[in-house]
Amino acid sequence: MLKVRSLQTFYGRVRALDTVSLSVRPREIVTLIGANGAGKSTILNSISGLIPSREGEILFQGKRLNGQPPEEVVRLGICQVPEGRQIFQPLTVLENLELGAYLRFRKREKREIRRDLETVYALFPVLEERRQQISGTLSGGEQQMLAIGRALMARPALLLLDEPSMGLAPRLVLEIFRTIRHLRDQGLTILMVEQNARAALKIADRGYVLETGRIVLQGSARELLDDNDVKRAYLGRDYREFAEGRM
Repeated sequence: MLKVRSLQTFYGRVRALDTVSLSVRPREIVTLIGANGAGKSTILNSISGLIPSREGEILFQGKRLNGQPPEEVVRLGICQVPEGRQIFQPLTVLENLELGAYLRFRKREKREIRRDLETVYALFPVLEERRQQISGTLSGGEQQMLAIGRALMARPALLLLDEPSMGLAPRLVLEIFRTIRHLRDQGLTILMVEQNARAALKIADRGYVLETGRIVLQGSARELLDDNDVKRAYLGRDYREFAEGRM
């Protein structure tokens, strides 16, 4: 579905990505793990068209994305949930969700949009309860649910998630990750950046490890969980509890 080949992205003269290559197959969760500043979010932003790439190729369902504006990337079927949620805080929950479908309003898909609202509400019942509430007054976990729901309103084929667990209490982290796995089980393809490597690898099918803009390791989630270097660098001393399902 998605193929990234020898991607190079710069911030000014600083190389953020150095010949990065990866792939995402339909109906799988692929996670990117690594230290802060390794280039994980830059990969997502390059795919979304938010940051122009200098070299390499990004292909989605056979179509080249390099140089495409972000709105065209969304129209083609890729939607990103950004780091820090970035909801429209002065607007209501419902207005935020409707904005996620803004390209579809132009096609007069109002009936389908109403159906998709019901799907999002079934996934996150609290959003229906608070649909007229100003979004900036939601809790952090509720805002993350709203950010995911807003992206789903675009009906993406590929969902990009940037640090979905950031700033959330452990109970809410588990709930968000259960939802991500449910979306995959329902047929959605997901590429996820996540600082919480244990939680990410627990639900992912495959993963890539980045260091200073390069992919240094890749494999199935189980292979990465069993890799001693990954354990030492990213899984921490709670690895045993995580591996036993007591995260």
